[in-house]
Amino acid sequence: MRILLAEDEAAIAGFIKQGLEEEGFAVDVAYNGKIGLELALDNLTEYDVILLDWMLPGISGIEICRNIRKINNEIPIIFLTAKDTVDDTVFGLEAGANDYLKKPFAFEELLARIKVLLRSKTGEQTVFESGGVLLNTEVHSVFKNGETVELTQKEFALLEYLLRNKGKVCRRTRIIEKIWDIHFDKDTSVIDVFINAIRKKLDDPGNDSFIQTIRGVGYRIND
Repeated sequence: MRILLAEDEAAIAGFIKQGLEEEGFAVDVAYNGKIGLELALDNLTEYDVILLDWMLPGISGIEICRNIRKINNEIPIIFLTAKDTVDDTVFGLEAGANDYLKKPFAFEELLARIKVLLRSKTGEQTVFESGGVLLNTEVHSVFKNGETVELTQKEFALLEYLLRNKGKVCRRTRIIEKIWDIHFDKDTSVIDVFINAIRKKLDDPGNDSFIQTIRGVGYRIND
């Protein structure tokens, strides 16, 4: 899952970015409105959620939201702002935001609101299964034939992405864009390290891996 965060206060941005990355999200940060708008419009189909500070330098979060809504009504947008009147809340929602979180806020509340919007966006599906492997995003757990398997955050995010796209070829460049940061080195060999780690934990000895390698292209999980 990939998130755009537009926040000009470096301490707040760093706190949110770190927390979300620990939860398995890839996070792109814009510290002013101009960069935020450029990232949003250039990569709109790649983002699963957009977090916007209202009072951004250059271009406000409100204007970014309005520009996004001119071309996309589906992507969830949450405003993060110190503005706290009812009129402000209504104004932000009418500009196209899905939710509104007043500063200061607890990270746990932000995370919960993000998960609610993602559940709505993905049709409430939280359980994915293939080849005896079951992944539950709601409780962040993976099971193999009923036994719990411990995965790192990045391993979990990569496996979730492959399972969400079961039956489809997941190209290496798309995996990098969705699971790692937008500025990540385009050398995609790091994916192989994580795929091998997942295989060691989930594959049955002597059998073919349930993660199929499509040579020169990417990976696919089949039923």
